[in-house]
Amino acid sequence: MNHYFATVARGLEPIAAQELERLGALEVRPDFTGVHFAGDKALLYKVNLWARTIFRVLVPIREFRCLHGDMLYREVQKISWDDYLHPDNTLAVNCTGGNQLLNHTHFTALQVKNAIVDQQRSNFGKRSNVDPHNPDLEIDVHIHEDRCILSLNSSGSSLHRRGYRPAMGKAPLKETLAAAILDMAEYTPNLPFLDPLCGSGTLPLEAGLKALNIAPGLFRENFGFMSWRDYDDSLWQELLEEAKNSQLDELKAPIYGSDRDGDILKQARSNAAECGLTKYIKFAQTELYFLEAPADSGILICNPPYGERLGDAQELGNFYKLLGDVFKQRFKGWTAYILTGNKELAKRVGLKTSRRLPVYNGSLACTLLKYELY
Repeated sequence: MNHYFATVARGLEPIAAQELERLGALEVRPDFTGVHFAGDKALLYKVNLWARTIFRVLVPIREFRCLHGDMLYREVQKISWDDYLHPDNTLAVNCTGGNQLLNHTHFTALQVKNAIVDQQRSNFGKRSNVDPHNPDLEIDVHIHEDRCILSLNSSGSSLHRRGYRPAMGKAPLKETLAAAILDMAEYTPNLPFLDPLCGSGTLPLEAGLKALNIAPGLFRENFGFMSWRDYDDSLWQELLEEAKNSQLDELKAPIYGSDRDGDILKQARSNAAECGLTKYIKFAQTELYFLEAPADSGILICNPPYGERLGDAQELGNFYKLLGDVFKQRFKGWTAYILTGNKELAKRVGLKTSRRLPVYNGSLACTLLKYELY
Protein backbone atom coordinates (compact mmCIF):
# COMPACT_ATOMS: atom_id res chain seq x y z
CA MET A 1 0.00 0.00 0.00
CA ASN A 2 1.43 3.36 -1.07
CA HIS A 3 0.32 6.85 -0.11
CA TYR A 4 -0.40 9.49 -2.74
CA PHE A 5 -1.49 13.11 -2.97
CA ALA A 6 -3.72 14.40 -5.78
CA THR A 7 -3.46 18.13 -6.45
CA VAL A 8 -6.73 19.86 -7.32
CA ALA A 9 -8.13 23.34 -7.85
CA ARG A 10 -9.14 25.24 -4.75
CA GLY A 11 -12.68 24.38 -3.68
CA LEU A 12 -12.87 21.13 -5.65
CA GLU A 13 -11.33 18.94 -2.93
CA PRO A 14 -14.65 17.21 -1.95
CA ILE A 15 -15.52 16.52 -5.62
CA ALA A 16 -12.06 15.05 -6.25
CA ALA A 17 -12.26 12.97 -3.06
CA GLN A 18 -15.55 11.41 -4.22
CA GLU A 19 -14.03 10.67 -7.62
CA LEU A 20 -11.00 8.99 -6.06
CA GLU A 21 -13.26 6.82 -3.90
CA ARG A 22 -15.18 5.76 -7.00
CA LEU A 23 -11.86 4.74 -8.59
CA GLY A 24 -11.06 2.51 -5.62
CA ALA A 25 -8.79 4.75 -3.55
CA LEU A 26 -8.42 4.02 0.17
CA GLU A 27 -7.82 6.31 3.16
CA VAL A 28 -9.19 9.28 1.19
CA ARG A 29 -8.68 12.56 3.04
CA PRO A 30 -9.27 16.00 1.48
CA ASP A 31 -6.77 18.76 2.29
CA PHE A 32 -6.25 22.31 0.99
CA THR A 33 -5.97 22.13 -2.84
CA GLY A 34 -5.45 18.39 -2.71
CA VAL A 35 -6.56 14.96 -1.54
CA HIS A 36 -4.50 12.32 0.30
CA PHE A 37 -5.24 8.71 -0.63
CA ALA A 38 -3.71 5.24 -0.62
CA GLY A 39 -3.55 2.28 -2.98
CA ASP A 40 -1.26 0.08 -5.06
CA LYS A 41 0.60 0.81 -8.30
CA ALA A 42 -2.43 -0.23 -10.37
CA LEU A 43 -4.49 2.46 -8.61
CA LEU A 44 -1.79 5.07 -9.29
CA TYR A 45 -1.95 4.27 -13.00
CA LYS A 46 -5.74 4.07 -12.97
CA VAL A 47 -6.17 7.49 -11.34
CA ASN A 48 -3.89 9.08 -13.94
CA LEU A 49 -5.89 7.40 -16.69
CA TRP A 50 -9.42 8.01 -15.40
CA ALA A 51 -9.49 11.05 -13.08
CA ARG A 52 -11.46 13.95 -14.55
CA THR A 53 -11.11 16.55 -11.78
CA ILE A 54 -7.49 16.42 -10.57
CA PHE A 55 -4.28 18.05 -11.83
CA ARG A 56 -1.50 15.70 -10.77
CA VAL A 57 -0.82 12.63 -8.63
CA LEU A 58 2.23 13.03 -6.40
CA VAL A 59 4.04 10.18 -4.67
CA PRO A 60 5.60 11.47 -1.41
CA ILE A 61 9.01 9.92 -0.75
CA ARG A 62 10.17 11.85 2.32
CA GLU A 63 9.00 14.47 4.80
CA PHE A 64 11.42 16.26 7.09
CA ARG A 65 12.00 19.36 9.22
CA CYS A 66 13.41 22.19 7.14
CA LEU A 67 14.13 25.74 8.28
CA HIS A 68 16.63 27.06 5.73
CA GLY A 69 18.56 26.27 2.57
CA ASP A 70 21.49 24.44 4.19
CA MET A 71 19.15 22.15 6.11
CA LEU A 72 17.19 21.48 2.91
CA TYR A 73 20.39 20.56 1.04
CA ARG A 74 21.56 18.18 3.78
CA GLU A 75 18.19 16.42 4.08
CA VAL A 76 17.85 15.96 0.31
CA GLN A 77 21.33 14.40 0.19
CA LYS A 78 20.23 11.78 2.74
CA ILE A 79 17.96 10.25 0.08
CA SER A 80 19.52 7.59 -2.16
CA TRP A 81 18.67 9.20 -5.49
CA ASP A 82 20.12 6.26 -7.38
CA ASP A 83 16.88 4.45 -6.46
CA TYR A 84 14.99 6.89 -8.66
CA LEU A 85 17.39 8.51 -11.09
CA HIS A 86 20.40 7.52 -13.21
CA PRO A 87 22.84 10.24 -14.34
CA ASP A 88 21.75 9.56 -17.93
CA ASN A 89 18.16 10.50 -16.96
CA THR A 90 16.93 14.09 -17.00
CA LEU A 91 15.23 15.77 -14.07
CA ALA A 92 13.20 18.83 -13.13
CA VAL A 93 12.37 20.28 -9.72
CA ASN A 94 9.26 22.31 -9.00
CA CYS A 95 8.59 24.06 -5.71
CA THR A 96 5.49 25.40 -3.96
CA GLY A 97 5.06 27.10 -0.62
CA GLY A 98 7.79 28.53 1.58
CA ASN A 99 8.74 29.78 5.02
CA GLN A 100 10.63 32.76 6.46
CA LEU A 101 14.06 31.75 5.12
CA LEU A 102 12.93 29.68 2.14
CA ASN A 103 10.73 32.30 0.56
CA HIS A 104 11.78 32.06 -3.08
CA THR A 105 10.57 28.97 -4.92
CA HIS A 106 13.26 29.19 -7.59
CA PHE A 107 16.05 29.18 -4.96
CA THR A 108 14.40 26.26 -3.12
CA ALA A 109 14.12 24.22 -6.33
CA LEU A 110 17.76 25.05 -7.20
CA GLN A 111 18.93 23.91 -3.77
CA VAL A 112 17.16 20.54 -4.19
CA LYS A 113 18.58 20.11 -7.69
CA ASN A 114 22.10 20.91 -6.47
CA ALA A 115 21.85 18.37 -3.65
CA ILE A 116 20.80 15.65 -6.10
CA VAL A 117 23.40 16.31 -8.81
CA ASP A 118 26.20 16.78 -6.26
CA GLN A 119 25.36 13.32 -4.90
CA GLN A 120 25.44 11.92 -8.45
CA ARG A 121 28.83 13.52 -9.18
CA SER A 122 30.21 12.04 -5.98
CA ASN A 123 28.89 8.55 -6.75
CA PHE A 124 29.24 8.35 -10.54
CA GLY A 125 31.45 11.22 -11.67
CA LYS A 126 28.60 12.55 -13.80
CA ARG A 127 25.17 14.09 -13.24
CA SER A 128 21.67 14.35 -14.69
CA ASN A 129 20.79 17.26 -16.95
CA VAL A 130 17.79 19.45 -16.23
CA ASP A 131 14.87 19.27 -18.67
CA PRO A 132 12.06 21.59 -17.53
CA HIS A 133 9.68 20.47 -20.28
CA ASN A 134 9.83 16.67 -20.49
CA PRO A 135 12.03 15.27 -17.70
CA ASP A 136 12.48 11.58 -16.92
CA LEU A 137 11.88 12.42 -13.26
CA GLU A 138 9.97 15.44 -11.97
CA ILE A 139 10.40 16.20 -8.27
CA ASP A 140 7.86 18.25 -6.38
CA VAL A 141 9.01 20.20 -3.31
CA HIS A 142 6.46 21.66 -0.91
CA ILE A 143 7.54 23.85 2.01
CA HIS A 144 5.06 24.73 4.76
CA GLU A 145 6.31 26.40 7.93
CA ASP A 146 9.13 24.15 9.20
CA ARG A 147 8.22 21.04 7.15
CA CYS A 148 9.27 19.95 3.67
CA ILE A 149 7.62 17.20 1.62
CA LEU A 150 9.50 15.75 -1.35
CA SER A 151 7.36 13.91 -3.90
CA LEU A 152 7.64 12.41 -7.36
CA ASN A 153 5.17 13.67 -9.96
CA SER A 154 3.58 10.58 -11.53
CA SER A 155 1.46 12.57 -14.00
CA GLY A 156 3.93 14.77 -15.82
CA SER A 157 2.09 17.76 -17.25
CA SER A 158 -1.23 18.63 -15.62
CA LEU A 159 -4.02 16.12 -16.27
CA HIS A 160 -6.37 18.97 -17.22
CA ARG A 161 -4.44 19.04 -20.50
CA ARG A 162 -6.37 16.14 -21.95
CA GLY A 163 -4.69 16.47 -25.34
CA TYR A 164 -7.94 16.81 -27.30
CA ARG A 165 -8.17 20.61 -27.21
CA PRO A 166 -5.64 22.31 -29.50
CA ALA A 167 -8.28 24.93 -30.32
CA MET A 168 -9.39 27.16 -27.44
CA GLY A 169 -11.69 30.15 -27.14
CA LYS A 170 -10.85 33.43 -25.45
CA ALA A 171 -11.54 32.39 -21.84
CA PRO A 172 -11.96 28.61 -21.77
CA LEU A 173 -12.77 26.59 -18.67
CA LYS A 174 -10.11 24.11 -17.65
CA GLU A 175 -11.29 20.60 -18.50
CA THR A 176 -10.96 19.61 -14.84
CA LEU A 177 -13.25 22.45 -13.75
CA ALA A 178 -15.78 21.59 -16.46
CA ALA A 179 -15.82 17.97 -15.26
CA ALA A 180 -16.25 19.11 -11.65
CA ILE A 181 -19.13 21.41 -12.61
CA LEU A 182 -20.87 18.45 -14.27
CA ASP A 183 -20.53 16.57 -10.98
CA MET A 184 -21.76 19.55 -8.94
CA ALA A 185 -24.74 19.87 -11.26
CA GLU A 186 -25.47 16.15 -10.83
CA TYR A 187 -25.33 15.57 -14.58
CA THR A 188 -26.07 11.98 -15.56
CA PRO A 189 -25.87 10.51 -19.09
CA ASN A 190 -29.63 9.80 -19.23
CA LEU A 191 -30.39 13.57 -19.26
CA PRO A 192 -30.32 15.72 -22.41
CA PHE A 193 -27.51 18.27 -22.00
CA LEU A 194 -27.17 21.77 -23.45
CA ASP A 195 -24.55 24.50 -23.19
CA PRO A 196 -26.01 27.50 -25.06
CA LEU A 197 -22.76 29.50 -24.76
CA CYS A 198 -20.39 26.64 -25.46
CA GLY A 199 -17.39 28.51 -26.91
CA SER A 200 -14.73 25.98 -27.88
CA GLY A 201 -16.89 23.21 -26.42
CA THR A 202 -15.31 22.19 -23.12
CA LEU A 203 -18.54 21.49 -21.19
CA PRO A 204 -20.26 19.46 -23.96
CA LEU A 205 -17.04 17.56 -24.64
CA GLU A 206 -16.54 16.66 -20.98
CA ALA A 207 -20.20 15.63 -20.80
CA GLY A 208 -19.65 13.44 -23.86
CA LEU A 209 -16.57 11.76 -22.42
CA LYS A 210 -18.43 11.07 -19.19
CA ALA A 211 -21.59 9.83 -20.93
CA LEU A 212 -19.64 7.44 -23.15
CA ASN A 213 -17.37 6.32 -20.28
CA ILE A 214 -14.23 7.43 -22.11
CA ALA A 215 -11.13 7.74 -19.92
CA PRO A 216 -9.64 11.23 -20.41
CA GLY A 217 -6.11 9.84 -20.11
CA LEU A 218 -6.55 7.95 -23.38
CA PHE A 219 -5.78 11.17 -25.27
CA ARG A 220 -2.34 11.56 -23.66
CA GLU A 221 0.78 9.79 -24.86
CA ASN A 222 2.98 10.37 -21.83
CA PHE A 223 2.70 10.25 -18.06
CA GLY A 224 5.51 10.89 -15.61
CA PHE A 225 5.52 7.33 -14.24
CA MET A 226 6.38 5.89 -17.67
CA SER A 227 10.06 6.80 -17.27
CA TRP A 228 10.35 5.58 -13.67
CA ARG A 229 12.55 2.62 -12.81
CA ASP A 230 9.63 0.57 -11.52
CA TYR A 231 7.35 1.28 -14.50
CA ASP A 232 5.21 -1.78 -15.28
CA ASP A 233 4.31 -1.56 -18.96
CA SER A 234 2.28 -4.78 -18.98
CA LEU A 235 0.11 -3.44 -16.12
CA TRP A 236 -0.36 -0.14 -17.97
CA GLN A 237 -1.30 -1.89 -21.24
CA GLU A 238 -3.80 -4.01 -19.32
CA LEU A 239 -5.45 -0.89 -17.86
CA LEU A 240 -5.50 0.79 -21.28
CA GLU A 241 -7.19 -2.22 -22.85
CA GLU A 242 -9.72 -2.35 -20.02
CA ALA A 243 -10.51 1.34 -20.51
CA LYS A 244 -10.94 0.99 -24.28
CA ASN A 245 -13.24 -2.01 -23.84
CA SER A 246 -15.43 -0.15 -21.33
CA GLN A 247 -16.30 2.69 -23.75
CA LEU A 248 -19.92 2.93 -24.87
CA ASP A 249 -21.01 3.25 -28.50
CA GLU A 250 -24.17 5.27 -28.00
CA LEU A 251 -25.40 8.15 -25.89
CA LYS A 252 -28.42 7.55 -23.67
CA ALA A 253 -29.51 11.16 -24.24
CA PRO A 254 -28.36 13.85 -26.70
CA ILE A 255 -25.69 16.48 -25.97
CA TYR A 256 -25.93 19.93 -27.54
CA GLY A 257 -23.68 22.96 -27.72
CA SER A 258 -24.52 26.27 -29.33
CA ASP A 259 -22.84 29.65 -29.70
CA ARG A 260 -23.42 32.82 -31.69
CA ASP A 261 -19.83 32.83 -33.01
CA GLY A 262 -19.35 30.62 -36.04
CA ASP A 263 -15.55 30.76 -35.90
CA ILE A 264 -15.45 29.59 -32.30
CA LEU A 265 -17.86 26.75 -33.16
CA LYS A 266 -15.32 25.59 -35.74
CA GLN A 267 -12.91 25.25 -32.82
CA ALA A 268 -15.51 23.26 -30.87
CA ARG A 269 -16.05 20.91 -33.82
CA SER A 270 -12.30 20.53 -34.26
CA ASN A 271 -11.93 19.61 -30.59
CA ALA A 272 -14.83 17.14 -30.86
CA ALA A 273 -13.05 15.49 -33.80
CA GLU A 274 -9.83 15.23 -31.75
CA CYS A 275 -11.58 13.12 -29.13
CA GLY A 276 -13.80 11.13 -31.48
CA LEU A 277 -17.05 12.82 -30.47
CA THR A 278 -18.02 14.41 -33.79
CA LYS A 279 -21.04 12.17 -34.36
CA TYR A 280 -22.20 12.40 -30.74
CA ILE A 281 -22.36 16.16 -30.02
CA LYS A 282 -24.66 18.47 -31.96
CA PHE A 283 -23.18 21.95 -32.33
CA ALA A 284 -25.28 24.79 -33.78
CA GLN A 285 -24.70 28.48 -34.43
CA THR A 286 -27.54 30.17 -32.55
CA GLU A 287 -28.13 33.63 -31.11
CA LEU A 288 -29.33 33.41 -27.52
CA TYR A 289 -32.48 35.33 -28.46
CA PHE A 290 -33.53 32.51 -30.84
CA LEU A 291 -32.56 29.62 -28.57
CA GLU A 292 -35.21 26.90 -28.12
CA ALA A 293 -35.23 23.90 -25.78
CA PRO A 294 -34.17 20.80 -27.78
CA ALA A 295 -36.17 18.47 -25.48
CA ASP A 296 -38.98 18.57 -22.90
CA SER A 297 -36.53 18.29 -20.02
CA GLY A 298 -32.81 18.17 -19.42
CA ILE A 299 -29.87 19.96 -17.86
CA LEU A 300 -28.47 23.26 -19.09
CA ILE A 301 -25.08 24.57 -17.95
CA CYS A 302 -23.40 27.73 -19.18
CA ASN A 303 -20.44 29.93 -18.38
CA PRO A 304 -21.35 33.43 -19.63
CA PRO A 305 -18.75 36.23 -19.54
CA TYR A 306 -18.81 38.08 -16.24
CA GLY A 307 -16.86 41.24 -16.88
CA GLU A 308 -13.55 40.17 -15.34
CA ARG A 309 -11.92 39.11 -18.58
CA LEU A 310 -14.47 39.24 -21.39
CA GLY A 311 -16.91 42.05 -22.05
CA ASP A 312 -17.93 44.94 -19.88
CA ALA A 313 -20.00 44.21 -16.77
CA GLN A 314 -22.51 47.02 -17.43
CA GLU A 315 -23.08 46.00 -21.03
CA LEU A 316 -23.48 42.39 -19.91
CA GLY A 317 -26.44 43.26 -17.67
CA ASN A 318 -28.92 43.08 -20.55
CA PHE A 319 -27.40 39.82 -21.70
CA TYR A 320 -27.97 38.21 -18.29
CA LYS A 321 -31.55 39.48 -18.25
CA LEU A 322 -32.10 37.89 -21.67
CA LEU A 323 -30.59 34.67 -20.37
CA GLY A 324 -33.14 34.58 -17.55
CA ASP A 325 -36.03 35.43 -19.89
CA VAL A 326 -35.11 32.65 -22.34
CA PHE A 327 -34.79 30.12 -19.51
CA LYS A 328 -38.15 31.10 -18.01
CA GLN A 329 -40.10 31.19 -21.27
CA ARG A 330 -38.62 28.29 -23.24
CA PHE A 331 -37.03 25.83 -20.81
CA LYS A 332 -39.85 24.72 -18.53
CA GLY A 333 -39.02 21.26 -17.17
CA TRP A 334 -35.27 21.85 -17.33
CA THR A 335 -32.68 22.48 -14.63
CA ALA A 336 -30.30 25.32 -15.49
CA TYR A 337 -26.93 26.29 -14.05
CA ILE A 338 -24.99 29.50 -14.57
CA LEU A 339 -21.36 29.87 -13.52
CA THR A 340 -20.64 33.50 -12.71
CA GLY A 341 -18.06 35.58 -10.90
CA ASN A 342 -20.22 38.69 -10.72
CA LYS A 343 -23.01 38.93 -8.13
CA GLU A 344 -24.55 42.05 -9.65
CA LEU A 345 -24.85 40.40 -13.06
CA ALA A 346 -26.32 37.28 -11.44
CA LYS A 347 -29.14 39.40 -10.03
CA ARG A 348 -30.08 40.48 -13.57
CA VAL A 349 -31.07 36.89 -14.43
CA GLY A 350 -34.28 37.61 -12.51
CA LEU A 351 -34.94 34.01 -11.49
CA LYS A 352 -34.96 32.47 -8.03
CA THR A 353 -32.00 30.22 -7.36
CA SER A 354 -32.57 26.86 -5.70
CA ARG A 355 -28.86 26.42 -4.86
CA ARG A 356 -25.71 28.52 -4.85
CA LEU A 357 -22.50 26.50 -5.02
CA PRO A 358 -19.16 28.30 -4.44
CA VAL A 359 -16.43 27.44 -6.94
CA TYR A 360 -13.16 28.97 -8.12
CA ASN A 361 -12.39 29.59 -11.79
CA GLY A 362 -8.63 29.90 -11.46
CA SER A 363 -8.11 32.46 -8.70
CA LEU A 364 -11.52 34.06 -9.29
CA ALA A 365 -14.21 33.30 -6.69
CA CYS A 366 -17.36 32.30 -8.57
CA THR A 367 -20.77 30.82 -7.86
CA LEU A 368 -22.59 28.04 -9.69
CA LEU A 369 -26.25 29.12 -9.60
CA LYS A 370 -28.96 26.47 -9.91
CA TYR A 371 -32.41 27.24 -11.28
CA GLU A 372 -35.34 24.81 -11.28
CA LEU A 373 -37.47 25.86 -14.26
CA TYR A 374 -41.14 25.00 -13.80
